[in-house]
Amino acid sequence: MDVIRLLGIRDTPLSVDEVFAAVGDHAAGGTTVFIGTVRDHDHGKPVTSLSYSAHPSAEAELRRVAEKVAADFPVTALAAVHRVGDLQLGDIAVIVAVSCPHRGEAFEASRRLIDDLKSQVPIWKNQLFADGSSEWVGACD
Repeated sequence: MDVIRLLGIRDTPLSVDEVFAAVGDHAAGGTTVFIGTVRDHDHGKPVTSLSYSAHPSAEAELRRVAEKVAADFPVTALAAVHRVGDLQLGDIAVIVAVSCPHRGEAFEASRRLIDDLKSQVPIWKNQLFADGSSEWVGACD
């Protein structure tokens, strides 16, 4: 059975319950879930909303990242979903979850998954600020 249970780039709200359920595994002693939300500031400037855009290759790149994490850690189950489109303050932008035999492995694998997703999957964010200005931020730093 494939340990990569759920991957997606979606233009609809993300479900923590769906992601958590996807990584449920009786062989796992540790499960981590990371939820990234839209915050109200960035670099000292008030943020009012943002919009995410993804390159057509984003899902393939997300799979590549997930496969690498699964190969490097003793993952029993893995899931990652990222939102695109217009988001408001407090909306969930990304959820990653990893189950492993032990908690330390789950924390390490989850951290690698979100860090590599943010640095390697071509998803861009356009932040809108309270002063009317905006800023594009590339996920592939």
